Amino acid sequence: MTKLSAATLSSITTAATPTYNRDALTAGIVHFGVGNFHRAHQAVYLDDLFATGSDHDWALIGAGVREADEAMRQKLKSQDWLTTVVEQEADTSAARITGPMIDYLRPGDSDAVIERLTDHAIRIVSLTITEGGYYIDPASQKFDPTHHDIAYDAANITSPKTAFGLILAGLIRRRDLGILPFTVMSCDNIPGNGHVTENAVAGLAALIDPALAQWVKANVAFPNGMVDRITPATSDREKTLLADNFGIEDNWPVFCESFKQWVLEDNFPAGRPALEKVGVQFVKDVAPYEHMKIRILNGGHATIAYPAGLLDIHFVHEAMEHPLVAAFLAKVERDEIIPIVPPVPDTNLDDYFALCQRRFANPKIGDTIRRLALDGSNRQPKFIIPSALERSQRQQSVNGLALVSALWCRYCYGISESGAVIEPNDPSWDRLTAQAQKAKINPQAWLEMTDIYGELATHQRFIAAFTKALETLWNIGTKATLERYIEGQI
Repeated sequence: MTKLSAATLSSITTAATPTYNRDALTAGIVHFGVGNFHRAHQAVYLDDLFATGSDHDWALIGAGVREADEAMRQKLKSQDWLTTVVEQEADTSAARITGPMIDYLRPGDSDAVIERLTDHAIRIVSLTITEGGYYIDPASQKFDPTHHDIAYDAANITSPKTAFGLILAGLIRRRDLGILPFTVMSCDNIPGNGHVTENAVAGLAALIDPALAQWVKANVAFPNGMVDRITPATSDREKTLLADNFGIEDNWPVFCESFKQWVLEDNFPAGRPALEKVGVQFVKDVAPYEHMKIRILNGGHATIAYPAGLLDIHFVHEAMEHPLVAAFLAKVERDEIIPIVPPVPDTNLDDYFALCQRRFANPKIGDTIRRLALDGSNRQPKFIIPSALERSQRQQSVNGLALVSALWCRYCYGISESGAVIEPNDPSWDRLTAQAQKAKINPQAWLEMTDIYGELATHQRFIAAFTKALETLWNIGTKATLERYIEGQI
């Protein structure tokens, strides 16, 4: 067994290791949110790029704002910021050690973070802070300036607590010193993630000084981007697999599929690494790619999460092996989601969905239904509700999408079909459970959460479809309800 570190790299023969000189790397990017997805995606692309001999002045420095980030920092520090990434498909499994990160700033040390953000060498600040980390009002999908975290940062911008406060503080310092602003690049699954990030930074700035907000909008670039790679959470299972199959001891390895995709607007005034050399697509308009991915892939994940959770299915590939869950996904996608997704350059949407189905069915990846079902109060308004609203506005059927919402409601009741307790799986779990209990008697009680459903809660077509779906779920159960929907009886 080899414990991962810079000193042991030369003795590792079961995994690919960096071919570039890590000691010669210099920082060009500060990244907030050093989680599994970042280490399986952005960090892998940079590792590939560095291996070509290019752009060694674009190494990563990690940063975080949560208490949990310090635990990750300590785990990575003990192995010299290296990560083992294991790419898995049904018949293959390959490990690689990635090394583009060279430091990780201590969470809570705002002075150190702001100082680093002021460094001329830092030309990009990137983020993977999850869909729920952007202080977005669920119903309006706009920045919420009233959140207590944002209010705190507005009153304490020299020692902020949020990623956006730290970014703004760094930008202010650079402005005052006459240093070109860095580009702020979101790598999260949010429609228009660049615009959303700009609204958060400028929205915080507006609470401090409207002129500052105008300066941000006029001088700071926020490129939109679409990111994609299925990356489950790390558990003891993954650590054991790594040790058993590759003889490597890693404090926090990342397991993922082999597929990855990154589409970016080429809007980097301060410069950028030549990521096009390693497969990143730079385009004028990311929106078509992003729309496709969020509606079809993320919407597909949301579609299978809750029926599978209610049926006590643990892994995503097991859900795809269940004939009712797989057929439900196919019918909702083909009947209601794909028909309203606009064309995407050089892409066949049916082929893209078929690719998603194959990726979901990957038996090696170990992605869990619980991960897909996590944080529905933030994910449903991004992945499901927009499709339902668009179809409702067009006076088109929403039976499948309404059933997805009804299944989410039934899941939040907190008990599966077998009677097993569903542990809290959302920051708003208590509220969701209370509404789900009310909705068992009065389905429309669920739609009273207008901060989540917004305008859709007023559409009679959706209200009627949701009411019928939830009543059917409670009357005959999940399996029979799926059967009725697949047969066209709902």
